[in-house]
Amino acid sequence: MIWALLAVFLLAAMGMPLFAVIAAVAFIGFYFGGADLIVVAINYYQLGDMSGLIAIPLFTLAGYLLGESGAPKRLVRLSNALIGWMPGGLAVVAVVACAFFTAFTGASGMTIVAVGALLYPALRQAGYAENYSLGLVTSSGSLGLLFAPSLPLILYGFVAGQLGTTPGVTMKDLFLAGILPGILMLAILTMHAMWITRGQPRSTTSFDAKELWAAVKDTGWELPLPILVLGGIYSGKFAASEAAAVTALYILIVTVLIKKEIKFSKLPDVMAESMRLVGAILVILGAALAFSGWLIDQQVPDQLFGFMSQHVHSGWVFLILLNILLLVVGMLMDIFSAIVILTPLLVPVAMQYGIHPVHFGIIMLANMQIGYFTPPVGMDLFIASYRFNKPFLTLVRACVPFFFLMGLAVLLITWVPELSLVFIPH
Repeated sequence: MIWALLAVFLLAAMGMPLFAVIAAVAFIGFYFGGADLIVVAINYYQLGDMSGLIAIPLFTLAGYLLGESGAPKRLVRLSNALIGWMPGGLAVVAVVACAFFTAFTGASGMTIVAVGALLYPALRQAGYAENYSLGLVTSSGSLGLLFAPSLPLILYGFVAGQLGTTPGVTMKDLFLAGILPGILMLAILTMHAMWITRGQPRSTTSFDAKELWAAVKDTGWELPLPILVLGGIYSGKFAASEAAAVTALYILIVTVLIKKEIKFSKLPDVMAESMRLVGAILVILGAALAFSGWLIDQQVPDQLFGFMSQHVHSGWVFLILLNILLLVVGMLMDIFSAIVILTPLLVPVAMQYGIHPVHFGIIMLANMQIGYFTPPVGMDLFIASYRFNKPFLTLVRACVPFFFLMGLAVLLITWVPELSLVFIPH
């Protein structure tokens, strides 16, 4: 078995796709454990019976439609009209606009490409330093991952919900749990923006009620989205999958039929692109479910906790080690793969240390959020380098201050579980 696993890891180092690596390890584990290998195929088949999973492709489609429409420009205009008059207003606009957009698209890279492309030139034109502008746009690209209906938030809820933990993990609980931690991250970057840019020009000299009203009218079709999604879920009117269906249909009608910003001829391309992402998630998810089934069958989480309990006697020490692990994983692996691989392995261990599975999920996503722009291999660094045509090392230097700011937020989220659990029934 060891030689077979070494062969798989060698192939992985040579570029073997991640889903194939996970599936191969599951096949090897079940084979040497004497189980029928059909169990891996059964895990893929069972995906079709998981009704909550439909939220992922629907929210993904909605996010891609928004990205291809004029919504980013309208969102930036509204944010600027609302808060652009404040000290450091345009920087605060960047933080808020990126967080909102990422929450609905679930993809920080798309935010950097779509929203960052509007904000970076505006920041530079307004007199903000190049390094600050680059760092702000790049780090803000992943800000909305803790806000509903973020795809990573939904995926964690789905995977953790399959574990049957007590207490359980529901989408509604996760959506509520992400509110205060997400606001904390926004607040830290906002206060930093207002302090460091206190001597910089403002994007508008004073509050303009006429411009605000014009911006509100311009975004009249996008403004109901948070109410439609969050209000429906929090009130219990919609399940996550139902909210996803309503959101996708609403955005499809607005972008294609009302605003006519996406032509019918372009619609199949947008749908195909969004479903390529969904297909990648589902392929990884099916392999990961088989892999986690093997881990549970071999009692690996229990063995891992047994090992940890001999060397780590405090839940606080475990949380420190957890943050380090998740930060490294966030740098090296995409967030969807990390969630489906690590959740079944680490959630049972974390619960043995008294960590609520919902709180664990918020800690995981907060770390993954930072990992996106953590040197030397954070994915958003490469995307921003390409998008803004700047040297990679320039992006690294620009993002270092924001790494420490967000690191402070992650520590607070980790050490103060009430931030995540205050709205969750105990």
